[in-house]
Amino acid sequence: MKNIKDYNLEQLKEEFIALKEKPYRAEQVFKWLYTTNITSFDEMTNLSVELRQKLKQNYQLCIYNIIQKQVSADGTKKYLFDVLDGNAIETVLMEYKHGKSLCVSSQIGCKMGCKFCASTGIQFVRNLTAGEIVEQILAVQRDEAVKISNVVFMGIGEPLDNYDNVLTAIKILNNQKGLNIGARHISLSTSGLVPKINQLAEEDLQCTLSISLHATTNEKRSAMMPVNNAYPIEELIKACKNYIQKTNRRISFEYALAKDNNDNQEDAKRLVKLLKGMICHVNLIPINKIENGTFVKSTNENIIKFRDYLNENGIVATIRRELGSDIEAACGQLRRKNL
Repeated sequence: MKNIKDYNLEQLKEEFIALKEKPYRAEQVFKWLYTTNITSFDEMTNLSVELRQKLKQNYQLCIYNIIQKQVSADGTKKYLFDVLDGNAIETVLMEYKHGKSLCVSSQIGCKMGCKFCASTGIQFVRNLTAGEIVEQILAVQRDEAVKISNVVFMGIGEPLDNYDNVLTAIKILNNQKGLNIGARHISLSTSGLVPKINQLAEEDLQCTLSISLHATTNEKRSAMMPVNNAYPIEELIKACKNYIQKTNRRISFEYALAKDNNDNQEDAKRLVKLLKGMICHVNLIPINKIENGTFVKSTNENIIKFRDYLNENGIVATIRRELGSDIEAACGQLRRKNL
């Protein structure tokens, strides 16, 4: 049975026309799905009994079950969700001064094999559908009775490897008649799939693009991120410059600092050279220890020196605040667990 949350508003109107229903009924249903906490079609009380029955016969609501919820000492909350087919994904709720931010997964497992990421040891199972992505936000909002104000596609999976479903999910999140999360409050992260970055540049989106860079030479980056063998740094930076030119949007570069690997002054100098003249921001991440991982977090002294060098040389850089590491909810620590 089809998941009714897999459709953006325009697609849902087409579905309703096929059901011989008026398009405005789709708007009513869309509002019920994304502005209330309903868990059944019967709760859509301004629809006729006949239409509700028709919806039950043709669609499911895809309501996630919470398998486990962990709460960090810093208030970060990690959810393990049953996605209703024998698989599970993780989603993280973080609180900032600017509001509630949710880190969502886009795939069950991941193909990218990044050596510093806990998801690397998990076999790829499948892409999440648009509705399965969106349900992460709805499930957390139901559980916490809060409004999510920011969404980051930095959970399990490579978002641009699930391009169509992720873009549909973004359109649902962004729709003013639905969740109404501003595009500039949505961040899309990628390990560097160059063709998809170029494709994204042609979309009319105001989302923030985050590039997982993590190294300044192809040798180092390939050792950390196998994707670099397909799309080396030179091609990636070229795609980023094209993206900035087409969209006039700033790119955020993610750079996880590993001790005695990519955290020295020579790396900082090369990074300045790579990014000089680009509208960008560098997000420095103290790398997190993962099971069977070989990388160790850089020293605080090196992290600060690295940041200061970038800032002194015209590259805006900040150090990401560490949240949820005590429950393995920090950057790179998410991994799907079996039911």
